[in-house]
Amino acid sequence: MCLGIPARVVEVRETTAIVDYGGYLREVDIILQPNIKVGDYVIVHAGTIIAKIDEKEALETIKLWKELLKVSIEK
Repeated sequence: MCLGIPARVVEVRETTAIVDYGGYLREVDIILQPNIKVGDYVIVHAGTIIAKIDEKEALETIKLWKELLKVSIEK
């Protein structure tokens, strides 16, 4: 099973980008999505950006992740 996590691009380098997972920054590969720019929302899997997604979709997905995390912590 694959799990792609939404993130926001905060910096673009030659072949990598820095993405923000709600305050956690990570360097990822952009080889599959070379036209990424700062401010884009993306799906990252296995250290590589695999897709660019709409901001609305990204924010809704992030909200759901936060709700799932909150529920898992409460148990």
